[in-house]
Amino acid sequence: MDTNFINQIPLPTCVVDTEGLVLCANPLIKNVFVYEDIAGSNFFTLTGVKRESLLKANEEEIIIFRNDRLFKIRTNNDVDPEKEITVLFDEATARESFRSQLENDRAVIIFINIDNYEDLIANSGEDNKRVIPSQIDVLLRKWADHYDSPVMTTDDDKYIMFTTRGRLEKMGKANFSILDEVRKIESTKGFPASISIGAGVSDISMLEAKDLAQAALELAVGRGGDQAVVKNDEGTKYYGGTLQAIEKSNRGKSRVIAHAMKAMIKDADKVLIMGHKWPDMDAFGSAIGAYCICKYLGKDAYIVIDKHNEALDSIYNQAEDTGDYNIIKQERALKGVTPKTLLIIVDTNRPKLVECPELVTACSTRIIIDHHRITEDSFKNASIAYIESYASSASELMAELLQHFAQKRFINKFEAEAMLAGIMVDTNNFSGRTGVRTFEAASWLKRAGADTVEVKRFFQMNKGEFKIKASAIAGADFTDYGAAFAMPEGNTGNTVIINAQVADELLMVKGVRASFAVSSNEKGQTIISARSLGAVNVQSMMEKFGGGGHLTSAAAQVDDDIENVVQQLRKLVSEIMAPPAE
Repeated sequence: MDTNFINQIPLPTCVVDTEGLVLCANPLIKNVFVYEDIAGSNFFTLTGVKRESLLKANEEEIIIFRNDRLFKIRTNNDVDPEKEITVLFDEATARESFRSQLENDRAVIIFINIDNYEDLIANSGEDNKRVIPSQIDVLLRKWADHYDSPVMTTDDDKYIMFTTRGRLEKMGKANFSILDEVRKIESTKGFPASISIGAGVSDISMLEAKDLAQAALELAVGRGGDQAVVKNDEGTKYYGGTLQAIEKSNRGKSRVIAHAMKAMIKDADKVLIMGHKWPDMDAFGSAIGAYCICKYLGKDAYIVIDKHNEALDSIYNQAEDTGDYNIIKQERALKGVTPKTLLIIVDTNRPKLVECPELVTACSTRIIIDHHRITEDSFKNASIAYIESYASSASELMAELLQHFAQKRFINKFEAEAMLAGIMVDTNNFSGRTGVRTFEAASWLKRAGADTVEVKRFFQMNKGEFKIKASAIAGADFTDYGAAFAMPEGNTGNTVIINAQVADELLMVKGVRASFAVSSNEKGQTIISARSLGAVNVQSMMEKFGGGGHLTSAAAQVDDDIENVVQQLRKLVSEIMAPPAE
């Protein structure tokens, strides 16, 4: 082949045939591959660039790193897939270095809040009210100095920090170590100190970066605090989140929410109430609570449920048998929507998980009452969003709200039992995620007539399902780093309940820090239930599978083969929980 034409090109150049064989190259090619004689070598092996990518090199940027230099690959303008290709290597080391430096120097805004500041002060002695905030202040300023980033106080519990993208990446690689440092501060009465961080990065403008930082901070606080959230134009990253959400002692917010709800319910022509798809006891119990409020205010209300698991049969049938509750299907609900219809959503704050997504679009006025941590795809424009991740359940929040509507209890025995069942299922019979307000709500429901024996009947399962649960626990696999895995067999309508109970039971084994139950439901989906004792954040794990929940209790439904899901789950759990190899 005549090589004169490529020898005249002032860039490293070679000619590649349809099979990837290098036919010839000019002497400058040694700047890329150290040596000149690459004729006869396979271009795709040398560069790692596939032929499909090479054919689009002039449309989609391809940069390779060779010989301590960066090169942008170009090809002849008239590339023919059936003929050889002339490949040119345009050195871009200086350009890319400059561009990288510009990216690293791009300004970033960070908002920082001291979590539960008022309660933190209230739980400190008179002489120590400023001690912990001062300690946090010192740590924050020392941390900011380490990254040469100015930080300023905007309020007693609020800070703003200015840094660069490069320094932010270093903070991320260190997992925002300031979170751990603040958590180590000794506080009184077991009330832990923690902070929430929201960082915004934008290629558009500083104003956009500020808005992203504010949204990131709201997300961090809504997820329970003690974490950092970084938002950019493309997505969101989470760091930290190892503390349980702290229960708030002030009931002022629930009183304000109840007052606002009262006005909105009275202003509506009718109220639709729904929870998440395949509702559990908590979704049903909190829906019953919302129905009671509407009934007390003299407003027509309807609970929207299309399908439910067998685990809900007992309480669902009892509600229907009384004839006191309007439980309707999605189709009827959609037909009855008017501009003044109010939608109350309970036990979920994510549009994609609700019983009927079409209702969310159809109803312009919405109230959200939930206890799950906020995620990036949570509702953004609800009229009222009462989302408290410290609460054990949506039923607990609903029981508190009910107390602000009248001095006298206006719920009956069944309604009290429905909400108590919701609290019990989400706390595993008061053994997890419970606070003082959880027991106070349960006590109020007990005084309203709830019978714990009757509630226990709601949770009974048949013999076959009991055997599935027992077999899964007996056959569980325990790792040496504190994880337990079980795979209940048999596709039943109670897959979610069985998984949850198996995962709860496995936490009773000494040495287990996190447990996972995985099985398939009757629709062929893979269901994961995850539990922990607090040291492991199972919520962040389940979010990687499209699910969510709480730090110690989470779940996911995956449209994938169970073997693949189990393999991915084991790999993820090992990466997070297994100690690093020495």
